[in-house]
Amino acid sequence: MELNEDANVDTSQVEDRRGAGGGGRGMPIPLPSGKGGWIGLVVALLVALTGGGLGLNAVTDDGGGGDNTALEQKCSTDNALDQLDCRNTLYVNSIQAYWQTALPEAFGKAYQPSDTVLFSNAVSTGCGSADSGVGPFYCPADDHVYIDLTFYEVLAQQLGASGEFAQPYVLAHEYGHHVQDLLGTEAQVRRQQQRDPDNANELSVRMELQADCYAGAWAKNAVGTTDASGQKIFTSITQQDIQEGLDTAASIGDDTIQKKTGGRIDESSFTHGTSAQRQRWFGKGYESGDPKSCDTFSGSI
Repeated sequence: MELNEDANVDTSQVEDRRGAGGGGRGMPIPLPSGKGGWIGLVVALLVALTGGGLGLNAVTDDGGGGDNTALEQKCSTDNALDQLDCRNTLYVNSIQAYWQTALPEAFGKAYQPSDTVLFSNAVSTGCGSADSGVGPFYCPADDHVYIDLTFYEVLAQQLGASGEFAQPYVLAHEYGHHVQDLLGTEAQVRRQQQRDPDNANELSVRMELQADCYAGAWAKNAVGTTDASGQKIFTSITQQDIQEGLDTAASIGDDTIQKKTGGRIDESSFTHGTSAQRQRWFGKGYESGDPKSCDTFSGSI
């Protein structure tokens, strides 16, 4: 994977709230360290990569805007792409540039941009207060993606997903939930879960796998995305990068996480899908390059 050094990093698509604190509202979910860390990690990853901020307290508090001054300055330098936050901002730019075209082409609906909020330790959102332990998530109440970039350390060090492409995969998955929100899928699934709680987990799995598939569709088309001036954002994405995306999908499957915690495999508790399912649907999106191929709600998964 190679980013174009001439591409403009559009920091207006990111709100930098790092160091601002998250307010005291709601009950954050901690990610403990040491021997108990895996328990926290399970909690984190059951919420990470989900849409709707599951596990957050439903309070109406958007946390306010961030101060992007430092980020803007950093991402306008010659070595901007050496910086983790600037690279992730450019990933966001690519993902949103893709959906700006793909959503109306595939579904006949205009794309509405969503900011990504960078935070540290804790943050207040339209879905409630959260700390870093919940991992990255999309909040449909305020249409924002939230991430503490230290999550990538957890992903690499504790789950073995150390490839660089794990990062845009995570973000593309979260923006897949934003697309579901725009299309009404998220609201429809939540209503179905309320009407049929016995099948709530299966519906959650199907929604998560669709977000994986949407991430794959973006990956197939990422090299064609451009910044506002028409400069390509990526100069290349290799098969090795796609394999890293597949490896990341496998590392956060429900069955894999349950095995790593030493517990038994309990399919009834799955909320995101097995490693094989997550790989399959990311792969399907990538192979087709068409988000219309991502119908996880019909037939078997």
